[in-house]
Formats: sequence, structure tokens, C-alpha cells
Amino acid sequence: MEKTVTKTAATVDEAVEAALAELGCAKEDAKIEVISEGAAGGFLGVGKKDAEVKVTFDAPEEEAAPAEEEDDTYYGDDENFEGDAVSEAEDAAVNFVAEVLSGIGIHGNMDSYREEDTIYISVSGSDCGAAIGRHGETLEAISYMTNLIANKHSEGRVHVHLDVGGYRKHREQVIKGLADKAVFKVKKSGKRFIMEPMSPSERRIVHSYLQDVKGVTTHSEGDEPSRSVVVEPSSEE
Repeated sequence: MEKTVTKTAATVDEAVEAALAELGCAKEDAKIEVISEGAAGGFLGVGKKDAEVKVTFDAPEEEAAPAEEEDDTYYGDDENFEGDAVSEAEDAAVNFVAEVLSGIGIHGNMDSYREEDTIYISVSGSDCGAAIGRHGETLEAISYMTNLIANKHSEGRVHVHLDVGGYRKHREQVIKGLADKAVFKVKKSGKRFIMEPMSPSERRIVHSYLQDVKGVTTHSEGDEPSRSVVVEPSSEE
């Protein structure tokens, strides 16, 4: 089933990232049409125009789930979900994210819940590109500040998992795909492979995903923001 979305953002890259996040597909699986590359504008930004793209993804047909099966996944708005009670840390984190998004002109739907020491905050909306940024850099910055705010209002250590427009979920799928390709190359060549630079949270995904894969081992090299995961052969079989 073909799906098409049109997105606007400060740059073409940001608009494409937002569209891919909403469609839930990788860049190589989508057809991208740049409608407008935008314009920087003149004095005081007069005449500035956002970039606009149209992204199309031919999604495979999904099989319907058996009628007798019930979906017990929590999506953030289920009143019957027996999670941890709302805490001061969660309130502070949600309020901070709402203020930041409002400040950059994003007014979407926000859901949150807490499980043990992790606070999950999910934001959905039609134009979330400005809160994601190029390669998720803006989202990383907002997440970092939100974690500081939450821990300031918590007696114990907590972690905030913030996702905007489904970007993190989509990005995690992409990263795991890149990790699989890296493993294939290492096993085929017998040589180490250096992956593209990633943020600390993305590197953790690779390390965790590959920790039980036999024949390879991982570690990080380089300095931020160009630090990368290195996948290399292991003697372990």
C-alpha cells in the first residue's frame, strides 16, 4: 500500500527525516521529491521560506491479527495501564518538553508514562521536524535537558526516553539494519569495520544489539561528535 506525506522544515534534510519518521521507513526504501529547497531570507529573515518535500513509501500489506488476540501494548493513553504513579519528576519532564515544543511552534499530542526508573514521553504531530533536527541533533539536545530537569525533581536516578514524531523508533530500526550490514562485512572480510558517527544513545543501541552475536565484538573510537562504533572479528565462536 503506497503512502505519501508532505513535510516542511528549515532544511531539506530535516523535512526528509520528519517524513521518514512518520512513514516508518528507511531512506533507501522511499521515493523523495524535493518540492522546494527553501530560502534563507534577507535582513532579519524577511522572505525566509521553509524547505518542502514529498516522500512516498510503498508499504507491504500487513496481515490482520487473529480476532481472538488482544493487543495489550501500552500506547500512553490507556487508563487501565497499571504503571507507576505519576511522579514529580515525570510532571517536571513533561512540562519542560511542552514548553520547549510550544516555543518552537509545535503543538502536538503528548503521552507519558513511567515504568520503574524510566519515564517515557511520546510526542506526535504533523510538523515535528524542527524538534528533531538534522540527524536527530535537536531531539538529542532536548532529551539531554529533559533528563537534567527530571533528575532535579527526583530523589533517585531516572532516565527520560523522549520520542518525537516516531523518530527514535524509526532510527532504531535503521541503526539495527546498519549493524547487521557491518556484521556481514566483518565476517566476510575478516577485517574490522567502522560504522558512521553516532550519538551516545545510538551507539548504545548497536552495542546492545550485537553483544550476543557470535564472531564479532564492538567498541567505540574517536571523539564527540565523530565517535563511532567499531565492529571487529572475535575469536569466540
